[in-house]
Amino acid sequence: MSATASHVVSWFEIPSVDFERAARFYETVLDTSLRRENFGGEPIGIFAYTEPATGGCIVHNPAVKPSADGVVVYLNAQPSVDAVLARVEKAGGKVQGPAVELPQDIGYIGFFIDTEGNRIGLHAPKHG
Repeated sequence: MSATASHVVSWFEIPSVDFERAARFYETVLDTSLRRENFGGEPIGIFAYTEPATGGCIVHNPAVKPSADGVVVYLNAQPSVDAVLARVEKAGGKVQGPAVELPQDIGYIGFFIDTEGNRIGLHAPKHG
């Protein structure tokens, strides 16, 4: 019998063509700072997180290409999806429609294409 994971996703990486451009984009859109490190000779920008939350980063790896057609990562959109979407185009990305309210008080989601061509989701809980 196998152990049940406490969360399904343990780490994520968002690929970039131009690492610094991508890092500035996410810092602007999410109103945060990324911790820049070098991993295996390639730059990464790590999103702030506290265990046991899932962590992730922006990464530059010539073998991995940005895509709008693959897996979608949903980033935490605080204070709201609308607030984050409002910063996307100013930072060089493209908004893909308005925020959408999810059923059963799950919250709101929205989507954008980043400066590298990745399709990224946003999620914020419904505050009552």
